[in-house]
Amino acid sequence: MRTGFLTPEAIEDFDRDGYIIIEDFLNSQETHLLGTIARRDQQLAASRTSRADGEGGAVELVVENELPADSIYTAIVEAEPLVSAVEMLLGDEVYHYHHKMILKEPRIGGAWTWHQDYGYWYNNGCLFPDMASCMFAVDRATQENGCLQVVKGSHRLGRIDHIKRGDQTGADMERVNAVLERMELVHVELSPGSAVLFHGNTLHRSDQNLSEHPRWAFICCYNTRSNDPYKPGRHPQYSPLPRVSAEDIALIGEKHLQRLSNV
Repeated sequence: MRTGFLTPEAIEDFDRDGYIIIEDFLNSQETHLLGTIARRDQQLAASRTSRADGEGGAVELVVENELPADSIYTAIVEAEPLVSAVEMLLGDEVYHYHHKMILKEPRIGGAWTWHQDYGYWYNNGCLFPDMASCMFAVDRATQENGCLQVVKGSHRLGRIDHIKRGDQTGADMERVNAVLERMELVHVELSPGSAVLFHGNTLHRSDQNLSEHPRWAFICCYNTRSNDPYKPGRHPQYSPLPRVSAEDIALIGEKHLQRLSNV
């Protein structure tokens, strides 16, 4: 895993724009292991759920609140360079809120409606939007296969009202359309292993995958210790997050893959 990416300029970009892109955050070995393990993981396959997007399609995903032992997923969530970066950006100790795999298959992968993550998490008892997500591209993410779209600087808008749209919860489109007239829309195209780290209030969406290419993505979600939910919700309350060194991710991944191969 790449280190030394959180320069003063990157911190300034995150504070201004609500996101930063980290090219080649995972190295080629780590990226290969993540993709191979995810596609061989029968437990992940059995946990897939589908959420209608309100546009005639549906997104398939797997959301996990617990970190499985000796797993590449856990190693990435707990990776020292990532955790330290999120803590620096949010100004507080962070913990694992949940992680998920988004599975946009060729020609059938659904869209995500415009939303802020805090639009969901607000209702889970989190008083502040002091939260962030890091999305790793498992496959190449392009406009054609429904890459992430963000509105630059939209985290400074505050929380927008969210309503049900299909099986998803989306931001009030009257307000989103006004925002899009005044703020810049960015398509976040990523090579495998690259990542985008974004604030809990950053407006984002993705289109349906109408291409011939899959777009899987692994997302690590963090909350700050001081923002521990005041009531039980869908996702965990605070517990200390262990750290995994960047050098150990591939080693843990190799052991994880070996276990899958032995099944």
